[in-house]
Amino acid sequence: MITENELRRLADGGTADAQYGLGWRYSAGQDVPQNDEEAVKWLRMAADKGHAKSQNVLGAMYATGHGVPQDDVEAAKWFRKAADQELAQAQHSLGAMYYYGNGVPQDYVEAHMWWNLAAAQGNDEAREKRDILAKMLTPSQVTDAQCRAHEKMKEIHDE
Repeated sequence: MITENELRRLADGGTADAQYGLGWRYSAGQDVPQNDEEAVKWLRMAADKGHAKSQNVLGAMYATGHGVPQDDVEAAKWFRKAADQELAQAQHSLGAMYYYGNGVPQDYVEAHMWWNLAAAQGNDEAREKRDILAKMLTPSQVTDAQCRAHEKMKEIHDE
């Protein structure tokens, strides 16, 4: 395992993976004192560079109010950035945001779409939620969600 000093040197040098690693360590209190504010600082640096895992963790921190004021709109923004990079956990979380209407308008079809995308990558929890939600939707809504998922995949892969 890389030492904290080496990780900090790389993070200070602007390496997004190192910034994520340092942020994660501060968030979890692994080999450093647990400090959510310090975690957010490092995660935001990496997230601003487009680092999907950092964007996802930052979204979770905004959703729960760890190290930042709780803000569902900000959480959804960061989850979307990571979800658009095919990070299944972020797609799962964004689906939940749409299901409950947290930070975004409540939209079951959109929730189904994001859970469908996460399920396609092997996220079993998203698959279970998608399948339960499908029973609440009309057949045309399920078809709409599936079409949206297909279009989103094309959009992601065309970028």
